[in-house]
Amino acid sequence: MAPILQVQNLHHIYSAGTPFEHTALHDVSFSVERGEFIGIIGHTGSGKSTLMQHLNGLLKPTSGKILLDGCDIWGNKKLTRQCRFRVGLVFQYPEYQLFEETVYKDIAFGPRNMGLDAKEIDRRVREAAGFVGLTEAQLEVSPFDLSGGQKRRVAIAGVIAMEPEVLILDEPTAGLDPSGREEILANIEAYRKAKNATIMMVSHSMNDVARLTDRLLVMCDARLAMDGTPDEVFRRAQELLDMGLDIPELTRVFLHLQKLGLDVEPVYTQAQAVEALRRLKEGNSHA
Repeated sequence: MAPILQVQNLHHIYSAGTPFEHTALHDVSFSVERGEFIGIIGHTGSGKSTLMQHLNGLLKPTSGKILLDGCDIWGNKKLTRQCRFRVGLVFQYPEYQLFEETVYKDIAFGPRNMGLDAKEIDRRVREAAGFVGLTEAQLEVSPFDLSGGQKRRVAIAGVIAMEPEVLILDEPTAGLDPSGREEILANIEAYRKAKNATIMMVSHSMNDVARLTDRLLVMCDARLAMDGTPDEVFRRAQELLDMGLDIPELTRVFLHLQKLGLDVEPVYTQAQAVEALRRLKEGNSHA
């Protein structure tokens, strides 16, 4: 089966031909398979947000292509419009985009724009609300009467209600307390499993991307610097630090152990850490 998304030699230049010209993306290429959970990491200004906005047609490439199911999303207006429903984008702090009188109406806004009938809209609203943990009673209140975490759920539900095949989220847990973060991440994973959706998540939390994602894209200075599994990427921990990025706490600990002269590889999960320490202990006991 062909990748659901393909990015081919993507370039984007802001304010081309002016004194403010800035290259935000330079020759970026990668493919995305159905059902993958991909993390996107990079320092501020590395090109992450610009990349995301290309994937559902909000920005048009200066050169290069975005293919959705093998078709150039800029091939014609119909393809571009379809892409914006099939690839859902949740911006950072999406709760600031809420505007309707009730939670129900806010979640229904996207499906209504798709031209769906009232019955289908109702099904999608209630299903999306279920994915993010909103109650029936909350559907009838004003979104502005909810807590910050609940507003975030409403905003995410509004995108989920369009049933995108690819769901892209920019720092979906930013500003939330630990329990709120875990709940939002669980909601996203529930949607992925129920719909076999592809998830692409921009995050500054290395601990989150280390334990949740199948694959990581590392952006640096407008280029794709790394593309690999969390294991492959975090084994290059020093390179990530040199780029100005953080690394998982466990990886940092094991890098320090290396500097102390211990024979250990960088790890990024608790299971890996336990296994590495077990091997180290066995090695010392045989010495």
